[in-house]
Amino acid sequence: MAKIILAEDDEDMRRFLVRALERAGHAVVSFGEGASAFEEIKQSTYDLLLTDIVMPEMDGIELARRAAELDPSLKIMFITGFAAVALHPDSRAPKEAKVLSKPFHLRELVAEVDRMMAA
Repeated sequence: MAKIILAEDDEDMRRFLVRALERAGHAVVSFGEGASAFEEIKQSTYDLLLTDIVMPEMDGIELARRAAELDPSLKIMFITGFAAVALHPDSRAPKEAKVLSKPFHLRELVAEVDRMMAA
């Protein structure tokens, strides 16, 4: 079981992701934007940051960069329809971050999370 922090601004998508990850046995704390998620990361330790890239206030790349500075052992996965943005060298996204492109099946997400936690 992993302790996951999720940042996703689409409320329906966030609910689906939380439900799928919890059914797979993971503990999930979720936020609708990056700034609140970052405040939580400063207060508590997580195994995985699962974040959308395009969000208001603080985007997912900025959130991931700041979170990785606070906790270098934090695993990071982007869920996005804009994979090229995360993979672009100028994005300053953490190099070891995994990118899962939308649309994806919830089973695919759970499998990727499980793979990351096993690594």
